[in-house]
Amino acid sequence: MFDIFTTTHFSSAHHLRDYPGNCEKPHGHNWKVEVTIRADSLDQLGMGLDFRDLKGALKPIIDQLDHRDLNQHPAFADHNPSSENIAKHIFDELKKALTTKRYRPYQVTVLETDACGVTYRE
Repeated sequence: MFDIFTTTHFSSAHHLRDYPGNCEKPHGHNWKVEVTIRADSLDQLGMGLDFRDLKGALKPIIDQLDHRDLNQHPAFADHNPSSENIAKHIFDELKKALTTKRYRPYQVTVLETDACGVTYRE
């Protein structure tokens, strides 16, 4: 088993509907994201997944979240754009983008700050 990961970031605003505190008000974060892919085997070049391919699959997902109000994003129409739901959304979209059986998304970690974050695994 091989775990391949990359990190990225995006900036966006959100608010947590019905939250009993300040986070119900619109505010923003510079989110950090770490994505881990698990490969069962290596390809002919000795790689589980080329970092360039992983970054290429991740970029359009992050671009849809960057510099926007996440509450207006269709993925969060029915539930809050919490760190938990953002991590699951990125995972689900990455799963659609990576369609080989040799590797698959393993986990997505989303950090709101350097000290607070969440990891989603299926």
